[in-house]
Amino acid sequence: MNETRLDHRELERYARHIVLPEVGGPGQQLLKRARVLVIGAGGLGSPVVLYLAAAGVGTIGIVDDDTVSLSNLQRQVLHRTEDVGRSKLDSATDAVAALNPHVAIVPHALRIDPQNGAMIVAAYDLVIDGSDNFETRYAMADLCAAAGRPLVTAAVNRFSGSLTVLKPYAAAADGVRNPSYRDLFPEAPPAGLVPSCAEAGILGVTTGVLGTLAASEAIKQICGVGEPLVGKLLMVDLLTMRFETIRYRRPRQG
Repeated sequence: MNETRLDHRELERYARHIVLPEVGGPGQQLLKRARVLVIGAGGLGSPVVLYLAAAGVGTIGIVDDDTVSLSNLQRQVLHRTEDVGRSKLDSATDAVAALNPHVAIVPHALRIDPQNGAMIVAAYDLVIDGSDNFETRYAMADLCAAAGRPLVTAAVNRFSGSLTVLKPYAAAADGVRNPSYRDLFPEAPPAGLVPSCAEAGILGVTTGVLGTLAASEAIKQICGVGEPLVGKLLMVDLLTMRFETIRYRRPRQG
């Protein structure tokens, strides 16, 4: 039995994907077969999980050890008012089941780190990091590089955000190795320099925009279409509605 075969309900559900020449039936089967790990079921993780589930990604792992609070609901659209106090993993699982019963959710109720993360990352094809701290971002970059897994990483701050795709284990068309997270950000800023969302505030839509863009990059990677943000940092400013892309690379040796 072909586990990626689409039944009649899936053919109807994904009809608008299947008519896209860049996706089609083969691409939809790739999405069904894909295993994607999402770090965080919060502001960024919410649109990521919802759009991956709607797109038909077969297995979505979610890493989160938090519960839903009322102040989350302004931006964390996976969760509802009646979910306040519940585990975010439980809330996310219910939301995905209601959206697309063809998608399996694998919950990881922990705070991922270099010690516990290697086996988790290795079980997936691609990782999307929607965490809210530099420690986790550097850890995920190292874990994905070691495991040879593409990493889509996004960050937000008030009305702005950034997004890139990391594949430092592979070479570009010119034979030069792709840059790593540390080529882009050599070291984390001093503690306390970058205020948290609770301290600085965050426009809820900012997380929606960046999370949706992250889901788009993941789908492109799975289907093998388009030009990914490898070696490129997309910067978004919603106050001025400006989207800019800068290129970065590994430093030259010698």
